Amino acid sequence: MATLHVDVVSAEEQIFSGEAKFVALPGEAGELGILPKHTPLITRIKPGAVRIERPDGTEEFVFVAGGILEVQPNRVTVLADTAIRGKDLDEAKATEAMKRAEEAKKNAKSDIDFAAAQSEFAAMAAQIAALRKFRKK
Repeated sequence: MATLHVDVVSAEEQIFSGEAKFVALPGEAGELGILPKHTPLITRIKPGAVRIERPDGTEEFVFVAGGILEVQPNRVTVLADTAIRGKDLDEAKATEAMKRAEEAKKNAKSDIDFAAAQSEFAAMAAQIAALRKFRKK
């Protein structure tokens, strides 16, 4: 069975490193599915879940809050702005952060403040969606 090596890293730590037979994640232009021998690619990624299917059929989920994806025929590298293992996601904390971001949008005094709050809101909404997807598995 053909596999590819997957690395998911954030500024703080390496989140995942191992072999996989399939990787799915939210690319800038839509959902990406990557199999071994994929055409080389570099793109930005949006906040959401990275799903890594291991050779034994088990799955690993990692939430990313944006970053860069590099694909080579036998290697996938995700350089995430923020990355959290699916098992470490906390829905209550994400919901509270989303409420704070919503309040910050309402109180924004400039377009820059509004854009920052909107970005935080979108990241927290994506984190909650990823968490719920992870919990179903």
